[in-house]
Amino acid sequence: MSVDRSTQRRPTIMEVARLAGVSHQTVSRYLRFEGGLKTATSERVASAIVELDYRPNLLARAMRSRKTGRLALLLPNGTAVSSLEMLAGAAAEASEAGYFVELVTLAGPPELRAARVLELADSGLFEGIVSLTPLPLPAERPGLRSTTPVLVAPNYDEHMRGIGEVADASSMVEIIEGLAEQGHHTFLHVSGDYAHTSARQRLEVYLDTLHRLGLRSYAVADCSWSAPLAHRALLDLPDDSGVTAVIAANDSLAAGAISGARERGWDVPNDLSVTGWDNNPVAAAMAPALTSVSIEHAILGRHAVAQLLAVLGDQPQPPPHEPITHVVWRASTGPAPRG
Repeated sequence: MSVDRSTQRRPTIMEVARLAGVSHQTVSRYLRFEGGLKTATSERVASAIVELDYRPNLLARAMRSRKTGRLALLLPNGTAVSSLEMLAGAAAEASEAGYFVELVTLAGPPELRAARVLELADSGLFEGIVSLTPLPLPAERPGLRSTTPVLVAPNYDEHMRGIGEVADASSMVEIIEGLAEQGHHTFLHVSGDYAHTSARQRLEVYLDTLHRLGLRSYAVADCSWSAPLAHRALLDLPDDSGVTAVIAANDSLAAGAISGARERGWDVPNDLSVTGWDNNPVAAAMAPALTSVSIEHAILGRHAVAQLLAVLGDQPQPPPHEPITHVVWRASTGPAPRG
């Protein structure tokens, strides 16, 4: 005869303890991932949990002890490949400390999103919250010491566009200095959409670095992340421009620039060096393989959770993390052509 489990009383932690032959405190330790249990004991508890189909009531646990083993990672509505890498890093850091990470998306204007976060903090469902988007949270509010800590580590704006360290353009300096060492003097920048902080900062560092080194920017082609526009920018480049290196704001623009150069009969890198940004997985498979900038988004996710864990444990904040960008030099760049 089949049993309708929906009408059955949920098994309790005391029943799990009796079946496993241990105390209910031992079962609690097992569920909190505290460690220190003998292997045989852990196996008996695990077997009892499976046999009874026991599922802890997280809300009841939170009301009793403020401990749920759950952290919330907040992002605005939208999609970005980098956010998946950041979430993976955050989940790994949390897991190593015995926590789970849950992704919560926030919609609406900043004030509405901030109110939603305060509701989450007061719900007791999470032990800590990390927001990867700016929030206008009050500096102080009644009962703050009894609520869930909220850490703001802004890396995306409300439209899911990269800001903060995600938009860091410092690797542009290494690109230009590296090309200058190979004899390049005149450059073309194929830029992205200036609504994105990353596009604006890459342009700014590009211009500042050329000025500092006494090099020349022939032009900046505003291509708004469009590969066809980058292709056209290369076709429109005068034969006497003197450009020997194209610095694209991302890998898609770089691919468009290479396509335009080839249509003109130019060889990359013998006639023209081209660089991209983001180190898209296809960059290494292009012909020639594309020099690009790799961004380790997972490091940001790990560091944000590490900061929150330090707050939860009343520990000093972790030291600054390693740089998240580095240039990956490949075959699309080479010495400037002679003559």
